[in-house]
Order: sequence, then C-alpha cells, then structure tokens
Amino acid sequence: MAEDEPVVVLISLDPRVTARANEAMRIGLGILSGENAVTFVLTGPAVHLLDEDTDDLEDGDDVAKFRATLRALGVAFHIEAGARPPEGGWNRDGHPVVEVGPAEIAALIRGARRVLVF
Repeated sequence: MAEDEPVVVLISLDPRVTARANEAMRIGLGILSGENAVTFVLTGPAVHLLDEDTDDLEDGDDVAKFRATLRALGVAFHIEAGARPPEGGWNRDGHPVVEVGPAEIAALIRGARRVLVF
C-alpha cells in the first residue's frame, strides 16, 4: 500500500451515550496532524457528532473544538446514506459532508492504508 492512501476512521458509536465517539475523532485529528491523509466515516448514530447542540453529547465541548479544527482544514465527513437526522439543528456549521452507501464505505475501507473502527 502506498503512503498516500488514507487512514480511514470509521465511527459508529453514539456520541450522546459514549465519549468514545469523541475520542475517535480526536485520534483521527492526531493522525491527520502527522501529515497523513484521513477519511472520517460516520455510520448510524455517530452522525450526531455533527449535531448543532453539543450539550447532549458526551464531551460536547471537545467535539465542537475538534469539529472546528477539521472544518478549518477542509476535512469532509463521509456519512452513511440515510443516517442523517431528520430534525433541524444538524451540521449548522456547514461542515463538508459526503453521503455514502454501503458499497462506497466498503470501497473506502479497501482503499485505505489502515482502518480504525470505533
């Protein structure tokens, strides 16, 4: 595998229930800071990492900080098609988002140098 292939950080944990979703984002940001390409994939309830109101999230203040840094770097979140919450107040900051289906998620994983699953 080539060094320019990304590290995929796949997060499926619910940030309203566990701080591990936030930790996954923090770890991905740390990998990115080492000048590695990182692809973030949010599936199921992990899409709540982009909720506007972070008060309901475990470690919500940290989530907001990490999101802001990723947005400033232009890093997109790949989100599972159909997982976007129907109510308003989601991704109000306009973070880059790419909807992906199961086949596209599998392709991202196959094309990765490493995969971290949370």
